[in-house]
Amino acid sequence: MSQAGFCHWRGDTLELKVRIQPKASRDEIVGPQGGDLKVRITAPPAEGKANAHLVRFMARVFGVPRARITLVSGERGRSKRLRIEAPARLPDIIGGTEN
Repeated sequence: MSQAGFCHWRGDTLELKVRIQPKASRDEIVGPQGGDLKVRITAPPAEGKANAHLVRFMARVFGVPRARITLVSGERGRSKRLRIEAPARLPDIIGGTEN
């Protein structure tokens, strides 16, 4: 399990601090930035589109249904906290293997 400042385990639930960059050319996890995990997404930051897109993207990355990802805080800002219940896989940046 990663000791990075942007992720913490609570049992089998992973809590992530992310900083998103909306309107990017592609969806990707960039890496650590300060105490956050930088994530680029293609959706615009309007009318909740970026949040919904972030949840869909992270669900694909972690191999879970969207219902197992909760936006804990940061609904209107670029810095967000996510809770991912029982991720099926972990990207390398968090200590797993990305498919």
